[in-house]
Amino acid sequence: MDSTTYFFDLLKIILPALIVAGAIFLLFRQFLEKEQQRRLIELRLESNKSTLPLRLQAYERIVLFLERISPNNILVRLSSAGSTAPEFHRLLQQEIRAEYEHNLSQQLYISADAWTTVKEAKENVLTMVNRAFHGLPNPAQSRGTELAKRILEGLMMDGAEPTAQALAVVKNEAAGLF
Repeated sequence: MDSTTYFFDLLKIILPALIVAGAIFLLFRQFLEKEQQRRLIELRLESNKSTLPLRLQAYERIVLFLERISPNNILVRLSSAGSTAPEFHRLLQQEIRAEYEHNLSQQLYISADAWTTVKEAKENVLTMVNRAFHGLPNPAQSRGTELAKRILEGLMMDGAEPTAQALAVVKNEAAGLF
């Protein structure tokens, strides 16, 4: 037998074997990639099953926080009767900050943009309360009811609830979970 014939006979056997082996390798690699993608999807779904209730609870708590610090609600909840304006001012500030601190951990479950909007809403309410207090003719001698009245007047003049935008952002984001 001639060496070139032997080489071609060997090539006839090896070449189809290499082609088949290469095809099997490619198919096996595709299978493994698809399997890995499937496992990742399963992990995400499993993760969503456990985190979705936590995220929904966080959105609920943030909405409750925003509702509790809105001027209309906080003035009704905290009685201004019998207190001086400085006492009531301090009480309002303490209550808003306490509510905020109570809900700080919720920022883990909402987007950074939503949390920034929530912080801005809190600051807007505090600014409104401070502006009303310092706008009193004689803050040290005024009653708490005068401060409450001044806050409500400021709210009517602004025309917009300081927490409204944050509420809209949080509600929109929570609706996006579904």
